[in-house]
Amino acid sequence: MAIIKQHDKRVGITYAYESKSYWDKEKKQSRSTRKLIGIVDQKTGEIIPTTKKKRTVSNSASAVEQSDITWLKSSRTFYGATYLLDIIGESTGIVADIQECFPDSYKQILSIAYFLILEDRSPLSRFEKWSKLHTHPHNKGISSQRSSELFAEISETSRMHFFRLQKKRRAENEYWAFDTSSISSYAKLLRQVRYGKNKDHDPLPQINLALLFGEISWLPFFYKKLPGNISDVKTIKQLLCDMEFLGCEIIKLAMDRGFYSKKNIDDLCIEKLIFLMGTKLSIKYVRSELDQVREKLHEWENYMPNMECYGITTPIVWKYKHKCPDAHIDISKECELYLHFYYDSVKAVEYERDFAKLMHKLHDELVSGRLEKSHEPEYKKYFSCSTTQDGNKTFTIKSEAVVATKNSFGYFALIGNEFMSAEDALDTYRNKDVVEKAFEHVKDRLDMRRMNVSCDLSLDGKLFVVFVALIYIAYLHKAMKDAHLYGKYTMTELLDELEMIERFEREGFSPQIGEITSKQNNIFSALNFAPPKSSLG
Repeated sequence: MAIIKQHDKRVGITYAYESKSYWDKEKKQSRSTRKLIGIVDQKTGEIIPTTKKKRTVSNSASAVEQSDITWLKSSRTFYGATYLLDIIGESTGIVADIQECFPDSYKQILSIAYFLILEDRSPLSRFEKWSKLHTHPHNKGISSQRSSELFAEISETSRMHFFRLQKKRRAENEYWAFDTSSISSYAKLLRQVRYGKNKDHDPLPQINLALLFGEISWLPFFYKKLPGNISDVKTIKQLLCDMEFLGCEIIKLAMDRGFYSKKNIDDLCIEKLIFLMGTKLSIKYVRSELDQVREKLHEWENYMPNMECYGITTPIVWKYKHKCPDAHIDISKECELYLHFYYDSVKAVEYERDFAKLMHKLHDELVSGRLEKSHEPEYKKYFSCSTTQDGNKTFTIKSEAVVATKNSFGYFALIGNEFMSAEDALDTYRNKDVVEKAFEHVKDRLDMRRMNVSCDLSLDGKLFVVFVALIYIAYLHKAMKDAHLYGKYTMTELLDELEMIERFEREGFSPQIGEITSKQNNIFSALNFAPPKSSLG
C-alpha cells in the first residue's frame, strides 16, 4: 500500500489517495485501486482526513475538526456576468460614487441592482435564492423586509450627491436627451400617484419619470419623479432649476415635440440654454416657413445620403418677453433660432397609403352609422354632414383639410438655437432614442412597468436602485452596439452566456475560476475587457 498525492488545478487542492496494487488474472498485468483519504495542507504538508472518522495517517483531532469546518465553508457560484458588472461599475465610477454616498449600504444597493439586471422581471422576493447561486458585492442574502428598509434609508440628500458625482464624469459639451414616461401603480395612496395621460394605455393611476441622458456617452446621470398628471410641457422649468442645482455650466437639451410650447422656448431663451426639439408642422409660423422652402427642399443638393432623406435649415427671429426683476415689467427681446425641415419620400408614400385606408374606413363608418368614439376628431376634421329633404344624411369631404394633411406627408421639423447643418441636427435628435430605449429597460427588464410598493420612501429608494441598474444596462447596450454584438446575442443571451463561468471558494485558499470558453473570451474581447483569470490557465 502506498500514499499518492495529486494536485487538482481546477480548485487548487492537492488530494491524498491510498493506492493498493493487485494482479489482474484476466489481463495478466499489475493493477491498482485508489481510495481518497484526505487533502494535503499547503503549509505543513500534513494529510487532513476528509471525513469525521479519524485515520491512522493523522493523529490530530483538531485537524479533523478543521477539515469539517473548511468543507462546510466551501462554495461554488456563478461569476461571469457579475464579474462583467464589477468592471463596468469600476470603469464608470458607479462603485466609487455609490460607496461615497452610501458607505454603510453600498454593497447591498449594488447587489440588488445586479439582481434586477440579471434576473429581469423577477420580484425581489427571489433575491435570497439568487444570492446563494451568484457572486455579488454583498455576498449575503437580503430579505424582503431588509430591502424595504434599505429603500427607505436612501435619502434625497444622498441621491442628489450621487447625481452630482456622476455629472462630473460626463462630457460637458454633449447634448442631454430629456424625456418622460409614465409608470403605473397599484398603490393609490402614494403622494404623486395620479390619473393622467398614459403612453402605455394602462387604466391604473401613475407617476411620471423624467430621465436625462448624455447623447455621446449614452449614460443617464439624473432622473426625477413627477406627479402622474403633469404633462411634458410643464416639466422644463423645474428641470432647469434641478440642473442649476447640480452645477451644470453648459446645458444642451434634446427633446421631442411633446415638450414644445412657446413658454418652454421662451424660458430656454431667457436662460440662454442650448436646445433642440421637435415641433409640429400644424403651427402657423412653421407651416409658413415650410411653404417658402418646400420646393428648394426637394432639390438633389439637399438630399442627405447618410440620413436617407432631404434636409434644409432656415433661420427665424424668435420674439419673447423677459420680466425685469427690478422694474417688474416685461421687456421685449428677440433671438435667432433655426428651423430644420426634412422630407422622407419613403415615409410620404406610406403615410399616403395609410391615409387613404383611414378615409375609406371613416366614410364607411359614417354611412353605416357604426361610429367609433376614437374617430370623432377625424369625422369632424375631414367630413361635413348635411340632411336631404327626405331625411337622409350625406357626407361631403372637406377638401381643404384633406389637402393640408396630404401636404404634410413625409415632412417633419426641428427647432433649435445652436447653428448646425440639417444633417447634424437630425443626427443629434435621432440619438435621443437612447432615452426611449432606457424607458423600455426600466419598465420591462427592471420590472418597473407597474409599481408594487406601499410607501413613498420605499418608492423613492427603489427608483434610485433601478436608476443605478439602468446606468449599467445603458453602458452595456452601447458597448454591445459599438462591438456589433447584437447580431449574435440579445443582452439577455450575452449575460446568460457569461453567467456560466464559475467561481470556487474555500476558506484558507485563493478563489478559483472555472473554465472559460472561447465564445466567452470573444465576448470580453469585443467589449474591450479582460476576462477573469482562469485557474486552468
